[in-house]
Amino acid sequence: MNSNWKRIFNIIQKSERLIIGLMSGTSMDGLDIALCGVTGSGIETRVRLIEFKTKDYTNEFKAEIKSIFSRRDADLQMVCLMNEKVALLHAEMILEAIAEWGRQPEDIDVIASHGQTIFHAPKSLHGLEDYPNATLQIGDGDHIAVKTGIVTIADFRQKHIAAGGEGAPLAVYGDYLLFSKKDEDRIMLNIGGIANFTYLPGSNDATKVFSTDVGPGNTLMDQFVQKHYKGLYYDENASIASAGVVNGQLLKELMESDFLEADFPKTTGPELFNLAYLAAAQNNSNTSQISKEDVMATLCSFSAQVIVNSVEKCFGKDKTPSIYISGGGMHNPLLLQQLKTKLSNASFHSTDALEINPDAKEAVLFAILANETLVGDKIDFGNRAGVPSVQMGKVCLP
Repeated sequence: MNSNWKRIFNIIQKSERLIIGLMSGTSMDGLDIALCGVTGSGIETRVRLIEFKTKDYTNEFKAEIKSIFSRRDADLQMVCLMNEKVALLHAEMILEAIAEWGRQPEDIDVIASHGQTIFHAPKSLHGLEDYPNATLQIGDGDHIAVKTGIVTIADFRQKHIAAGGEGAPLAVYGDYLLFSKKDEDRIMLNIGGIANFTYLPGSNDATKVFSTDVGPGNTLMDQFVQKHYKGLYYDENASIASAGVVNGQLLKELMESDFLEADFPKTTGPELFNLAYLAAAQNNSNTSQISKEDVMATLCSFSAQVIVNSVEKCFGKDKTPSIYISGGGMHNPLLLQQLKTKLSNASFHSTDALEINPDAKEAVLFAILANETLVGDKIDFGNRAGVPSVQMGKVCLP
């Protein structure tokens, strides 16, 4: 037997697998690294978060990614080069984290690498009849596997698309396995660059579970700050937005998007919700001259409203779901205040209440997906568009 396959066979036989889950989102702050102990599979999956840290990207590296991020005119050579460079940097960061945790690479069974999304093109967005759903994450798994010496499972989103999905969001799979609770309707709300949630019915019926993007989370606010406030990458503590006033005309125009009216599940990205989208909304609403603070206040209200509308679309206005929040947007106090005010019947928690650090949640979920690739069986999510019953990830050998 090939020695690498023998190694994988031995990993599969373990009662607990040590899996490092990785996540680098569209905000491009850095790499989230979560060391997880995972036992079982399927609905018997149990995970303990052993270690977690975020390795920050340098401003120079962020600029390199942004040069090819969400751009139709991206330099193809740079895309090719960054595919390898992202992987090599991630591998270095992983090795640094392992050493900082007092461990050795051989202690780790598997790395689960999401990669860095640079373009997301579901058919609902590109609208080209003869072309399928598509998405692209760079950060080649083979480079990570070879540099770290650790089996790496990567490129999860392609199987989702191949099986009929849009490649996102993938949280439904891990959320269902880890966070479903009998007799409690739950929303697992992640506010990253794009806001998305997983609906977990209290019936625990997998055929009723779904995950969907709902619209912008931080992406429009972050892009606006980065353009107009030199040296800032986001609105810390919502200090800029809190100094402004929501402009009703601009907010109304921002809400005029076919995506926001589309049925669940659906996906989107900065390819739609970007500064060009904001500029068009300001032009159409004659609000191009309002203050930067008022723009930020309105963008924050826009993110809150699309989340509120989607939760109410899922539950109605009278039910009392439990909403568990994760992602960078949970640190925006103005956004959270608006959500709690507008969804007054809901109870709000962070995923700390479920023993998962909310900043680590997405990285943990990819560790769960890798575990399912190794030892799981397909879970029947029903015959529904957007939620294929698949296991995902390509196995990359050291």
